[in-house]
Amino acid sequence: MERKKALITGITGQDGGYLAELLEGKGYEVFGLKRRVALEDQSARRSFSGTAIPCDITNYGSVTAALLKVMPNEVYHLAAQSDVAYSFKDPFQTLDVNIQGTTNVLEAIRHNKPDAKFYFAGSSEMFGNVLEEPQTEKTPFNPRSPYGISKAAGFFLTKNYREAYNLFACSGILFNHESPRRGKEFVTRKITDAIAKIKAGEQNFVTLGNLDTKRDWGFSKDYVEAMWLMLQQDKPDDYVIATNESHTLEEFLSEAFSHVGLNWKDHVRTDPSFIRPSDVITLRGDYTKAHTKLGWEPKIKFKELVRMMVESDLERLQKR
Repeated sequence: MERKKALITGITGQDGGYLAELLEGKGYEVFGLKRRVALEDQSARRSFSGTAIPCDITNYGSVTAALLKVMPNEVYHLAAQSDVAYSFKDPFQTLDVNIQGTTNVLEAIRHNKPDAKFYFAGSSEMFGNVLEEPQTEKTPFNPRSPYGISKAAGFFLTKNYREAYNLFACSGILFNHESPRRGKEFVTRKITDAIAKIKAGEQNFVTLGNLDTKRDWGFSKDYVEAMWLMLQQDKPDDYVIATNESHTLEEFLSEAFSHVGLNWKDHVRTDPSFIRPSDVITLRGDYTKAHTKLGWEPKIKFKELVRMMVESDLERLQKR
């Protein structure tokens, strides 16, 4: 029996790595698209063992060439400018990569491999200034950042290609998901990396913005399983992937610092310049539909996730 082929855009991110490992474990032949110059810190991420293909996601010809080279059964579109704070600084790149990139992948599939199943990485940031709690697949989008806007556009593009061209196209509305492989530009990993350096005597403080922000934090490795499950169904659909719990950034700090015997108040400073022009205060997702239709539920809970990330950064620093 011929092996299934999967194409993952954004293979160098935390989700791309975990997804590649999951698919390889299931016998897939995995191909990953990556930028010619990867800017991400790779120190906490495993190397990709499949076939890497250099690709400019904003260039339709480049995307089409990659698709024709692989002719995949499944396409997981994870590539994005995913830093919400940075999206305010450079909305042009955010909209170009996230909207044009998604259009390029969908068009390449439509014209060259219309039977390929497509997954789009949506985001809870699409809900923005939330209109109800918890958020479900029926909650209206109300984004508050260029990033959230770009992801909402990608969601509707995916829905349109599903309805207009009968593509098997799904969106996962993933709430915040973290891991030891998270980039240090994201606040959770910024905190755990700082804790390791504070314990090692390399720094004394970490500077953050709004500590009252509440997020629904899950584990990336759990969430990529949901991506795969979406493409194994008989019909394409959209799903919220979350934990149905929300915690403030202050709670994250308290759990992370107390794990190493420190009081976070002794080591955290706040700076108004770290607060976004318009911020999302609270997000909490309801994964009932995913549990009912996909049989999916999160395995790793909040406290376990925080401790896992702290332990990983402590270990990484000790190995230097």
